[in-house]
Amino acid sequence: MLRNREIRVLFIAIIVISITMITCVAWLPKSALIAVIIASILILIAVFTFTFWRYREIENLSSYLQKISSGDYMLDVRDNHEGELSILKNNIYKVTLMLAEKSELLRKDKIHLTDAISDISHQLKTPLTSMTVMTDLLSDAKLPAAKRVEFTHNISTQLERIEWLVTSLLKLSKIDAGTVTFKRDKISVKNVIEKALDPLRIPIEIKEQNIVVTGEEGVSFVGDLNWTVEALINILKNCVEHTPEGGTIELSFTENILYTELTIKDNGKGIAKEDLPYLFNRFFKGKNANEDSIGIGMAMAHSIVTNQNGHLDVTSEQGRGTIFRIKFYQQITK
Repeated sequence: MLRNREIRVLFIAIIVISITMITCVAWLPKSALIAVIIASILILIAVFTFTFWRYREIENLSSYLQKISSGDYMLDVRDNHEGELSILKNNIYKVTLMLAEKSELLRKDKIHLTDAISDISHQLKTPLTSMTVMTDLLSDAKLPAAKRVEFTHNISTQLERIEWLVTSLLKLSKIDAGTVTFKRDKISVKNVIEKALDPLRIPIEIKEQNIVVTGEEGVSFVGDLNWTVEALINILKNCVEHTPEGGTIELSFTENILYTELTIKDNGKGIAKEDLPYLFNRFFKGKNANEDSIGIGMAMAHSIVTNQNGHLDVTSEQGRGTIFRIKFYQQITK
């Protein structure tokens, strides 16, 4: 403690003042001189005790900060006494809680990243292995022309699947990172539905499915047209795939003072009850999923909707169909 320059200066100043006072009262009666000497000693002891306590508290705080820097957030330095050191302790405790929460979030992010990389590797491994095998077969000069055409088509299909996966993951990563700026335009729900149905016309026609759209012309919401179309395409694609030939997909939309709601209903085979809570999880594939399903479309749709002040939920009953409900809560356009 005495190695601290400020503390040494303090004690020297007190000693000098005490000596000066004793010198000044030296001519007074002896009892007065003794009283001054005792008072000076008591003041010196009190200052030393207080300084020692204060110095020890600061050392404890310093030790605590060192433990925090090493990742130990379990200590609690809060107290209920008034004073500048107590305020400092409480502020350090608040910062400690924030650091502990951030550390836990980082830990979860690392786990999520590890799982995502593992899932992506798994999704890429199958088509890459398939293409490697077919490429080796194509190198055989004796391979029949029909097989060569078949293998070439399969390789092209696998490449398209990989391209879609990579593109979708890039979009999702941008949304997760917050680098996507969603527009806030007034959008017609009917326009969104028409644009989302366009790329699905052929599979719908092949399966002879019926598309029923109901809703008033002027129903709208505030959001990003292109991203919303992307979300709706993924939902409709799921409905088309799981609705039988000749089945019906109904789209209805309404608007009220709180939100604009878009409902997509099919009469397909439905989703297993145990799969419903995980439907919007990335890379999740339910019991009724197609073999070539990657499990990323619904996760993307959910991310797009929720990042536009919206809400997406699903209800389903096996054998009777599935209902998706999208709600875009009202916003004030700039």
